[in-house]
Amino acid sequence: MTAELVRGQNHPLPDNRLEIRVTAGTPVVAAVTLADEAGRVIADRPWLAHPGEPHLEGVEVPRQAAADHRLAVDLGAMPPSVQVVHVLIALPGAAARPGAPADFGAAPAPRLAVTRPDGTAIAGFSITGLGPETALLAVELYRRQAAWKVRAVGQGYQGGLPALFLDQGVPDAAGVANVIHSAVDREQARSVTPPPAAGPRGGAGPRGGTSGASGAPGSSGPSGSAGGKVDYSHPRRRAQQQPPAAPPRPAAAPAAGPVPQPRAGGQAPPPPPAGAPHVPVAGDAPGRSLEERLYNQVWGMFEDLARTVAAYRSAADFAQSRLEQELDRLLADPRTRGGPAAEAAREEAQARQAALIDQAREVLDRDLAQLAAEVEVVDPALPPEFAGWENPAWHAYRVPEQLPLAVRLGSLSLPEVPDLRIPLLSRLPLERGLWIDSAENRRAAMDTAVSIAARLLASHPVGSFAVHALDPAGSGAAAFAPLYAGGALVLPPPAAGMAGVSGLLTRLTERVDLIQMARRGGVADELPPGFDTAEQLLIVNEFPYGFDDRSVNQLRYLADEGPSAGVHLLVVADREDAAAYGPVLDPMWRALLRLTPLPSDHLCDPWVGHAWTYEPAMVPPGSRVLTDVLGRVAAARPAYGP
Repeated sequence: MTAELVRGQNHPLPDNRLEIRVTAGTPVVAAVTLADEAGRVIADRPWLAHPGEPHLEGVEVPRQAAADHRLAVDLGAMPPSVQVVHVLIALPGAAARPGAPADFGAAPAPRLAVTRPDGTAIAGFSITGLGPETALLAVELYRRQAAWKVRAVGQGYQGGLPALFLDQGVPDAAGVANVIHSAVDREQARSVTPPPAAGPRGGAGPRGGTSGASGAPGSSGPSGSAGGKVDYSHPRRRAQQQPPAAPPRPAAAPAAGPVPQPRAGGQAPPPPPAGAPHVPVAGDAPGRSLEERLYNQVWGMFEDLARTVAAYRSAADFAQSRLEQELDRLLADPRTRGGPAAEAAREEAQARQAALIDQAREVLDRDLAQLAAEVEVVDPALPPEFAGWENPAWHAYRVPEQLPLAVRLGSLSLPEVPDLRIPLLSRLPLERGLWIDSAENRRAAMDTAVSIAARLLASHPVGSFAVHALDPAGSGAAAFAPLYAGGALVLPPPAAGMAGVSGLLTRLTERVDLIQMARRGGVADELPPGFDTAEQLLIVNEFPYGFDDRSVNQLRYLADEGPSAGVHLLVVADREDAAAYGPVLDPMWRALLRLTPLPSDHLCDPWVGHAWTYEPAMVPPGSRVLTDVLGRVAAARPAYGP
């Protein structure tokens, strides 16, 4: 079974002969450095394989920049002085990539897969959360006693290869980086660029290439930012933006998070004949597994809706602007300010505006009809983690054996078509905490928090996810009740009172400190015996009631540092209640993704700035689906987990 890694995790390597497969969705350069135990290059022997010199003892790398790479590694050929094999990827120089992303934040998240030479997967790692970096230390293969392991690193360098090499102790870091980029430029000049291929989806509508606002994606994975803006960079860039040979967030995986083995084999359906109408198909997106293709398809629908509505709004704004300009010209001329001629001119201008808007609306309606048809096909095919609680997929729920790609946090819609809802999916493991705003309805906020916590529990394999709760005055007892499914505890009793708050926060902050120290010391795989490696979720109710200054600082620390160490926050709070702490808590609120228990348009995308209406994923009234699902989770825990 493939091990899906996150930053800092490691996995034993069963064989010495390996392939490192890189899929990036945009051309990248691949290289390898050989280092000692401290991660510094070994100066007394050849230590670098790159496109200009692709062969090194035990290593072979590709000669060109490409969206997909295979690197051959023979660890058995490594001399004893080599303790670490670093796998690097970088964006090529500007001469080799006209029109390409300027940094990894504007590109699909790269993924690396460690396989046997026959393609059998050993471990995978998707590198997310990137921004202005142009070079990455992706993974490292390292000796541990007599065996080799792989560690997911994902360290980015804004200064590119020179900064990366400098960090590895290369004397002339800039010069070495120039040698690599020059070699890539030479290989690029020798190659013949093929003509652009047609996109895999035809017909009218967003996938057929209708015009719309262009987007500038941010870092991968859905997440909020200051001011309530959400970063919705998603793994499937449209076919007209990437040739089929290098699909955006390709087969191996999209942004961060593990990719399970295929639930259904095969690749995405073949493209329809040119000019044929597009027939929606569930899983009609790049990806190796059906789950991955559905995930990519959902984000593709989100982008299509964003861009087609942006095109309509832009056309409507243009029509209104042109009408105002024509009316201004009429008023500026004394001959056309009044009388029958002026009235006729105004009517003609208004008719032209109406015609433009009608034309734009016709295109919008066509695109929306296509999207609505696709939603009708995709929704029934979604796995439980992606589906609403009302979806029959939950009735066939089984506790997963491996982590899925993502979990559904709710749905998003736009006012032009409020009934067309796109799932809001967040990659797993969570990259940031969540804040359920309780300002309008505290009980509804708690119900939303419990619904999300239940989804996270149901989406994790047994024993890999633990839930804790802070409920200082016990006011959340009724809302927490579903988490005590069938009489079997899914979470420990919530911590109450100031002592309970302080004790639980102290344990979790110490956990984060321990994991971070182990990683900094290079011994992340040598935590104390019996250490619980499960991801931790802390539900916080009634904040800041029951919190003293020390507890507030601990909570802020967990918001900042917890996700990287597997400790995640789910805070139910009204920000005004914590106003007394002033700027002390501002960084914490910015670090959390704000969600609301009632429909709200506080989220916006980074491409065109739409205000999206968010609705939480709630259990239908009278349904027992939540109780049944948590009952299965609770029943599985004694056999497999703590």
